[in-house]
Amino acid sequence: MLSASFRKAGSLTRAVSAGQRRFLSIHEYQSVNLLNSYGIPTPKSIPAKTPEEAYEVAKNFGHDRLVIKAQVLAGGRGKGKFDNGFQGGVHMVGSPEQAKELAGKMLGASLITKQTGAGGRVCNAVMLAERRDPTHEYYVAVLNDRVTQGVVLVASNQGGMNIEEVAAKDPDAIITTPIDYEKGLSKEQALGVAKKLGFKTAQAQDEAADIFINLYRIFKDKDATQIEINPMAETAEGQVLCMDAKFGFDDNAEFRQQDVFNLRDISQEEPSEVEAQKANLNFIKLDGNIGCLVNGAGLAMATMDVLSLHGGNPANFLDCGGGATPDTVKKAFEILLSDPKVKSIFINIFGGIMRCDYIAEGVIKATKELSLTIPLVVRLKGTKEAEAKQMIKDSGLKIIAFDSLDEAAERAVHLAHA
Repeated sequence: MLSASFRKAGSLTRAVSAGQRRFLSIHEYQSVNLLNSYGIPTPKSIPAKTPEEAYEVAKNFGHDRLVIKAQVLAGGRGKGKFDNGFQGGVHMVGSPEQAKELAGKMLGASLITKQTGAGGRVCNAVMLAERRDPTHEYYVAVLNDRVTQGVVLVASNQGGMNIEEVAAKDPDAIITTPIDYEKGLSKEQALGVAKKLGFKTAQAQDEAADIFINLYRIFKDKDATQIEINPMAETAEGQVLCMDAKFGFDDNAEFRQQDVFNLRDISQEEPSEVEAQKANLNFIKLDGNIGCLVNGAGLAMATMDVLSLHGGNPANFLDCGGGATPDTVKKAFEILLSDPKVKSIFINIFGGIMRCDYIAEGVIKATKELSLTIPLVVRLKGTKEAEAKQMIKDSGLKIIAFDSLDEAAERAVHLAHA
């Protein structure tokens, strides 16, 4: 059975994933450095951050059969389009002058792919790599698997393409091998996978097996959530190389993985999400026009469903958790108001650990200090509910309070459309 980790997580799923945290991703050139540090072979690759650097890298590379790749944290770069009109984030390079020219069209522009959304992601670096001619391409990944409740090595001899499509058309093409967390992948297991994949020579099988073993070493040593190599290639010379790599790391392990987390590139992330993270708010930006402030991921999901039921569109997922203070609530308002698409704000709080009067205090403070003009609908239930409602009533501010979730959501949608 194909690991659930293959499935592309949407914005909402990402928001309520384990710990409601985002998983760190790193650039391809950084992934190459990490692979090489564990003895895993890749084509020679060097990053550049200016057109002049790209020229110098290409000039000193040793040969002129190169490829230049835009470094943005998204898949589908080759078929992507830059916001300046330049087509494609991956190109062949035949000279230092061409490297400079192509880098000049990529750097500073935003690359739009099927994974980035309409805004794209800014390209601050390119990577120049030697071109190697594969005779066959494979897919390899080390993943956490929900089915086996452990780590698995997933491999296929149909690499270089969308693995979900391969799995759908030919499930037998996917080889899934459970890995003992403590012992890792044995050489015997790794060689068995290499033989099943169809590596013909003993040397190629041995090289592939060593790659599998070392990929798991990285996965465990660095608290990874995903390592995906697509493709892993066998070259005409019989060498096995990792041609492309995608890494994900567990944010909860940041305290012991500083070397990895120092590689984080926040220019690839939504600025409002970065700002929210600093305030310990779980925030994901969405495409609608109703700003949501909720406590608890389950209630947040329910709130968004109810808004949708009444024809509304959430502008975000914002879970202030159980430890929010009035100042945290004010910060949440600032983040919501930074989105010009937000036309109404809906606060839906169930006070268990969270005190409703803290939320009310924060709402009143934010409304006054931020000169709030957007309609504000509030529903508070639970701990200190009566005190919170009285505070809102006594404030004299135009805050629309409801007891019913259904009625509150309906009004928030109506006000957003108005």
